[in-house]
Amino acid sequence: MLRLSGGIAVTLADNKLLVQRLVDEVINGRDLAVLDELCTLALAPKLRLAFKQFLEAFGDWKQTVVELVAEGDTVVARFRCEGTQTGDWLGLPASGRRMRIDEVYFFRLENNRIARLWGLEDTWTRRRQLAGEDARLGELGSLS
Repeated sequence: MLRLSGGIAVTLADNKLLVQRLVDEVINGRDLAVLDELCTLALAPKLRLAFKQFLEAFGDWKQTVVELVAEGDTVVARFRCEGTQTGDWLGLPASGRRMRIDEVYFFRLENNRIARLWGLEDTWTRRRQLAGEDARLGELGSLS
């Protein structure tokens, strides 16, 4: 389906590609400069700071896109988040333990850029994994 966003012809596949590039180039590729191309001027510096802080705690952080769904100016993404805690995170000292959780994010696009996002992360399972408890992926968030 073709729609106009700020006078630019954009498809739902184009919208999904923005989120895929965020994962591939920015998060997994560690090219934070791409945020200026993918996001609005207001959002790019906020994401840059958040991603830098997370990378300080999880130096091998990796996101995997499990599923992308697009409708209008919204893309919903289900991610798999993995990494080894090598720095402090939310009051937990570096543990050297691995975490592996699922996340769901809603991305709102404006003028072919990511303008806002809202997410659900399985922080409870992540904290348990980092504390050394036997917490498995999907324990709370899915039936898979």
